[in-house]
Amino acid sequence: MERQSCRRKALATRAPRAAASCAPDVAGGDPATRWTTDGRALRCGAVPSPTTAPSPSAEHRATRTVVARAPTRLDFGGGWTDVPPYADEPGGYVCNVAVTRYATVRLSDAPADESMARLPLCDAALRRAGLAQLTAALHSDFPVGAGLGGSSAAGVALAAALARWRGDAVAPTALAEWSRAVEVDELGIAGGRQDHYAAAFGGALGLRFGGGRVDVRQIALTDATVSALERRCIVVYTGEARVSARTITGVLDAYERREPVVCDALARLRALAEAMADRLGRGDVDALGALVGEHWQWQRRLHPDIPTAAIDAVLARAAAAGALGGKALGASGGGCVLVVAPEGGEDAVRAAVAAHGLLLDVAIAHEGVRTWEPPVAGGSA
Repeated sequence: MERQSCRRKALATRAPRAAASCAPDVAGGDPATRWTTDGRALRCGAVPSPTTAPSPSAEHRATRTVVARAPTRLDFGGGWTDVPPYADEPGGYVCNVAVTRYATVRLSDAPADESMARLPLCDAALRRAGLAQLTAALHSDFPVGAGLGGSSAAGVALAAALARWRGDAVAPTALAEWSRAVEVDELGIAGGRQDHYAAAFGGALGLRFGGGRVDVRQIALTDATVSALERRCIVVYTGEARVSARTITGVLDAYERREPVVCDALARLRALAEAMADRLGRGDVDALGALVGEHWQWQRRLHPDIPTAAIDAVLARAAAAGALGGKALGASGGGCVLVVAPEGGEDAVRAAVAAHGLLLDVAIAHEGVRTWEPPVAGGSA
């Protein structure tokens, strides 16, 4: 296993402001069209009107193209403790793993397609990098509001593509911090850090927050552990919108008032995440599943809007089928639910929850964001 420790810093000279909430989807536009699940590119904007055929792509006029792809993540535990002020005061800990649901950015000097509306995240990243003359197209293979950290994956992909365009060699930590700074400084959407780090590093992570630092533990997984996680971690998309800004503000305000229920819950979430990282490193998926189940019992105490009837229905059916534990992913209040099945009981748990949402196949993403330059029409590779 590799450990990396670094001071938090961004590519730009401006430091991120203190966060006040978990970051929601920052792509902009109608959530129904903002992200597509069929791989269609979004050129800094939403899908064109169905009554109007999209204009021919200007991609063939590009002289250079850079592509970047970043993974999303499953957060086993510790979410909310990576969000300031908690992360900077008592300090937080998150255990997560990157998965092969990707945000992909295509950056080029082709003329912008005026039939496409602008996406605030793309515009903000281009503006911050001083490359507003470029065009960024974005697509994803995960649903909107899934709680998989998709907006952060898109931000990290943009950061990596822009760094490659400039010829800069940028470490994963700096990519993660730059991506978050775009959300905080440019868009005014404050949030935690775990999603950006998962997208930048890939693999399984134990992230410690505190004292102005983010310490990154890259957790080595054996082939057997990877296989078990991919078989036994079942992800169900409920189709509900995720937690509201009002809920997030309510949790953080309660912490700042030092309300005992919220402070106790956050402390327990941090401790459980530390235990998860230990069990994950040992390959003990049974213990991990039980810890995930306990985590949800504390997570739901943070605010009454965090659990929903749909989430509870998935978890109840999974438990009845023998699941070891489960929780809503992300800040919750909707999105995806993670269920950990017992060895040999995967099919039974899948069958039990299938009627309550869309099952998303996931695999471990062993590497974080990567970039490449495909050949352009009429040019060389």
